[in-house]
Amino acid sequence: MTAAVLVPVLAAGVTVWVLRTTGSPEESAEAYLRAWSAQDYARMRELVADPPADFERLHRRFRADLKLTGAAFRLRATAADSGAATFRADLSGPKDWTYEGKLRLVERDRAWKVDWSPASIHPLMTKGRTLRLVTSKGPTLPVLAADGRRIDTPGTPGSVQQLVEGLRQTYPDRFGTGERHRIDLHDGGQRVRTVVETAEQRPLRTTVDLKVHRAGAGALESAGKPASLVALRPSTGEILAVVNKPGGFNRGLLGKYPPGSTFKVVTASALVAGGMAPDKAVSCPAEQNIGGFPFHNAGFKDYGTLPFRDAFAHSCNTTFGAMSVTGLGGARLAEVAASFGFGAPITPGVPAVKADFPAPKDDTDLASASIGQGRVLASPLNMASVAAAIADGAWRPPRIVAADLLPDRTPRPRPLEKNVVRALRDLMPAVVTDGTAHAVRFPDGTAGKTGTAEYGSGKEPPAHSWFIGYREDLAFAVIVEGGGAGSAVAAPIAARFLNALS
Repeated sequence: MTAAVLVPVLAAGVTVWVLRTTGSPEESAEAYLRAWSAQDYARMRELVADPPADFERLHRRFRADLKLTGAAFRLRATAADSGAATFRADLSGPKDWTYEGKLRLVERDRAWKVDWSPASIHPLMTKGRTLRLVTSKGPTLPVLAADGRRIDTPGTPGSVQQLVEGLRQTYPDRFGTGERHRIDLHDGGQRVRTVVETAEQRPLRTTVDLKVHRAGAGALESAGKPASLVALRPSTGEILAVVNKPGGFNRGLLGKYPPGSTFKVVTASALVAGGMAPDKAVSCPAEQNIGGFPFHNAGFKDYGTLPFRDAFAHSCNTTFGAMSVTGLGGARLAEVAASFGFGAPITPGVPAVKADFPAPKDDTDLASASIGQGRVLASPLNMASVAAAIADGAWRPPRIVAADLLPDRTPRPRPLEKNVVRALRDLMPAVVTDGTAHAVRFPDGTAGKTGTAEYGSGKEPPAHSWFIGYREDLAFAVIVEGGGAGSAVAAPIAARFLNALS
């Protein structure tokens, strides 16, 4: 509040001292709104011309009736000639709300003060009227498959229900608790009308394809150990299916495993970008010492000298381990791994882990990383996106909801070098026609890579069984925990999956 000052006035040759109001309606209104925002009711009273005895109680009741957790009041405009001021109120609570209010200011005791009434709190709050928050139970937000069918019902398969639960964790504000909030105007004990009501939200549509899910679930039926299958649409990154057997743990999105030889898709991409060609001759001995550690092929097979295409098809560990050291280096392989999404958080709309490619510490560590062993870890979703990148020509962040629902930090698509895509589209089909998966009956047009990822210790450590691949606009990854050879376990599951969709 601004104090009055004495001002000299000349009248009939005589100086007369008079009191003049200082300050302005704007200054008083701003001071009042600042005090209101801070819940400084004592200061507010000082700025009111004739505050009623229940002034503070009415303001506290306003907050309590709306269950406010925060409130900010900001001056919008003042009219100097009329002493009127408008303000904006931003209220936080179960029902966030913004409204426009008015204050009337008058001169009192040579200062501008608020001519207060209950309508100064809200224009509808004439004497005896109050605003109240009303909470009621409402239906939870429906979750739909891509075709519009609900997937949040009790009869939905367990793996799909895991995705729905993940969506609820990611978008709690959209799902809430099934409660609906509105603000009603009351006169005494009677409701007059509803002032604000929660807008109806549209169902949350996902990218889940129930046909693809059923095919995946059927393919995993024969898996005698924990397994997962993830399917994507390469052209968009849409997640079509995530199937886990048994349920309980969503290993498709949250499990982290050494990817084994499926990672050779990444290593081969780095080698091709550095000048390697599918027809170029390379050496594939049965065993080779790299950095003081012996690396060997499955079954200690010696393939001698052969085209790089065949080394990839037969999954030559010695070839890839040696070439990663002599032709790539750890920094370059890490750079290419990053272009396939390794090291970056992924935000598909449900909780999911990122793939790890720690910087190799030495030649042995690098050789191990090049064949998906050592400290390299990935989920089936991560590896499905690697296969999808070759199918589409660009690595795309996987997603299960519309792109506009993803956070701003979501990685952008990363186009691969054209010669890399061209070469890998030559190498991956060779795995199915002439390589480690040639005995499996895949439908025509399938491209892929087997993986046998050792873990643990011992002379013959256990291994996870992997197969990743693509066919047309469908990419996928299959893992069977402790399943053994990828060609014998995961590849047949992948074939059953694709044949069910053909």
